[in-house]
Amino acid sequence: MPVEVGDIAPEFTLPDQNHQLVSLRDFQGSRNVLVVFYPLAFSRVCSGELTAIREDLSRFQNDTVQVLTISVDSFFVHKVWAEQEGFDFPLLSDFWPHGAVAQSYGVFDEQKGTARRGTFLVDADGVVRWKVVTGIGVARSADDYAGAVAALAP
Repeated sequence: MPVEVGDIAPEFTLPDQNHQLVSLRDFQGSRNVLVVFYPLAFSRVCSGELTAIREDLSRFQNDTVQVLTISVDSFFVHKVWAEQEGFDFPLLSDFWPHGAVAQSYGVFDEQKGTARRGTFLVDADGVVRWKVVTGIGVARSADDYAGAVAALAP
């Protein structure tokens, strides 16, 4: 069942590229969270999307918003990718149970074994305020993320 705008976002705790556990609830009551699912590290479209976030990070991550990216890659893969690309926001591993968080958000592609491209803006109360889901090969617009984040600004 896909998560829709107005739903309470499913909770999760996943390891980041430094093997530190990060939970959605860590930000509840204090920051909105931009949750960005992507299929696989090192792929062309995924690299382009995360590079767009990195290049203008202050639009997406600041005192009121935290970026959390999620794929089924292991945290080892994320570590290498983050170092290679200069990603200093959390790259979370939904490796095991395989794709469980992507499944809870309704963006897991069973046949491919990866997350679809889904982005959810979760407010500080844990409510999904905006979302976009595209096909695996279809890039999302960082400008759309920025617009959604700006619309939640106090």
